[in-house]
Amino acid sequence: MKYALSIPPFTDVATVMALGREAEDAGWDGVFLWDHVQWTQGMEVHDPWVLLGALAQATERVVLGPLVTPLSRRRPWVVAKQITTLDHLSNGRAVLGVGLGEPPDLDFADLGDEADGKVRAAMLDEGLDLIDQLWRGPTDFDGEHYRVRANFLPRPIQQRPPIWVAGGLPNVRPLRRARRWDGIAPMAESLPTPRELVAYLDQVPHAAEQDGEWDVVAPWAEGVPAQEYADAGVTWLVVSAWPTEVGWVDEMRRTINTALPR
Repeated sequence: MKYALSIPPFTDVATVMALGREAEDAGWDGVFLWDHVQWTQGMEVHDPWVLLGALAQATERVVLGPLVTPLSRRRPWVVAKQITTLDHLSNGRAVLGVGLGEPPDLDFADLGDEADGKVRAAMLDEGLDLIDQLWRGPTDFDGEHYRVRANFLPRPIQQRPPIWVAGGLPNVRPLRRARRWDGIAPMAESLPTPRELVAYLDQVPHAAEQDGEWDVVAPWAEGVPAQEYADAGVTWLVVSAWPTEVGWVDEMRRTINTALPR
């Protein structure tokens, strides 16, 4: 099992960079960033893609990517290019985490973007198919939301960077979507227990014909032994912070230095 830090880039950029470097030095396997334009009134919000590029140059080992980016708010062909570039900058360490995104007002409707969840879900499915084709070779795509003819070069260093799909328990539709790709990032208002994760994953079994590793990228609840998550099929344990809480950066630093099993 691997361990990752998921950083809200809602503080100064030097702090975000320092947290990422400290995580690698402490032995963490991944550093991921939240992706928002606005999250709550009055809060600093920096662009995760610029920061991921900087982290790719400042680190040597950790896996990097957004966790998660709301694909309906981004042009899929731009995301395909961004992840390809991140993959080259990091020498094959990029991963793409996607989801519907929140909040629907500040991060979507208030900016003139689609806010309806069903429409955004359809755009997400179509956007993932498009990104997959753009990474593989010449693309002639004609969908309901996107029409693209392109042949993007260069290709990613990885044959295809892993795609992880966020899903809110107990909603089964995101799990069905995730089974088509490379992993699920289950989320809930309260952090799901290992037993809840097992029950959730059992709703849509892994397809026998699906090749390769399939990741379960789960939030790590404080006090729950890592082995219980491993027994539940979790492949990545992720620790984050709630950025409205006073002292969240200091708490994240303590986590970096104390949370990993020794």
